[in-house]
Amino acid sequence: MDASKETIGAIHPTLQVGVIMRREPVQGPMSRWQAFRWVLADVVPQETLPPLPALDAPGAASAPIPIEPEGALPKGATHWLYPGFEVTLHRDDAEGYYLNLTSPHPCFWVMWRLDNEQSDDAFPQPLIVTVSYHDAGRWLDAQERVDQVPAPSGVIDWMAGFTKLHYQPEPKRRKRPASFQSLSDRFGHPVSITTDKVRGGDRHG
Repeated sequence: MDASKETIGAIHPTLQVGVIMRREPVQGPMSRWQAFRWVLADVVPQETLPPLPALDAPGAASAPIPIEPEGALPKGATHWLYPGFEVTLHRDDAEGYYLNLTSPHPCFWVMWRLDNEQSDDAFPQPLIVTVSYHDAGRWLDAQERVDQVPAPSGVIDWMAGFTKLHYQPEPKRRKRPASFQSLSDRFGHPVSITTDKVRGGDRHG
């Protein structure tokens, strides 16, 4: 991907991507209940794909297109491309991109659903693609299906350029020294300490 084609300083820079899902046979005992399963195979920048005339048709962005990716596939597996998704960067989510960039493997996250888990003819529906750590966390908290795939180097550079401009870490608060912390007794009541010496005549026997 040519990151120079993107306006890094734009308010909402956007990257067009396609989601690739793989339909593959289920192996082992589980195959008695489910013959095939769907998995997220890849997320690719739109500009790396061959011309797709179907994109000119209304609603084609959500229509899966059978493709033959490079490399060997598991026996009986097929790949399907869902083109026309947008990954948009927002200034107020710069921390989410920073957390992604500083993870061991920066990635894309895709939220997708499968309406009929039991049907071998059911097709998945990818809904949203993001590079925000916070977005992915919210979707997982909502019990959505979220998978991830590594982001290519060009996308990482694109995200890093935006994050460098807009991410400002919150300043660390200086820890209050122990001598300035309030004291309390075993019941949680505040106590005070005095350095005045007690004179012998002031003691009560």
